Amino acid sequence: MKGIIFNLLEERVEHEGGPAAWDGLLESAEVDGGYSAIGDYPTTELVSLVGARARALDCTEADAVRDFGHGALLSLAEKFPAFFTPHTTTRDFLLTLNDVIHPQVRKLHACARPPEFDFTVIGDDRLRMVYRSERQLCGMAEGMVAGAATHFGQSVEIVQEECVLTGADACVLDCTFRDRDDRAEVGR
Repeated sequence: MKGIIFNLLEERVEHEGGPAAWDGLLESAEVDGGYSAIGDYPTTELVSLVGARARALDCTEADAVRDFGHGALLSLAEKFPAFFTPHTTTRDFLLTLNDVIHPQVRKLHACARPPEFDFTVIGDDRLRMVYRSERQLCGMAEGMVAGAATHFGQSVEIVQEECVLTGADACVLDCTFRDRDDRAEVGR
């Protein structure tokens, strides 16, 4: 997993609790830290960090992963606005993942293995996403969809119809978007 993902988690933790909070999280997760944005690190380290964060926040690991995905997407929108500004809706942005965003990631980081998505558009306000990744971080994908909705001023209801964590071949997310406030709801 690319170090930029770890950097996003570090930024979030330090924003909420300062550098000491990040050091404490590293200690609790029993990992060394020191992640370079372009480095490659075991997914197990991210899982350990998110697990430690869940314990610190007194929430489930699934909730901590979704929360991290939400915040990570918002940070990415700030860092890389060119990927977001051409779009006015969450759905339109998400449809660019395979054809625009992930190819750019691979250009910058040849060994990157971003997730793959299959999409079925179901009207103007609904999108069915099939998520495939060896990392099995579907909760992070859910959180990132919710973060994108927040960025675009929409709300989203996500129903995960199938999940690799329960034996399915892929995760299937049914996403319904609404132009209301900036609250995003994630459901299972």
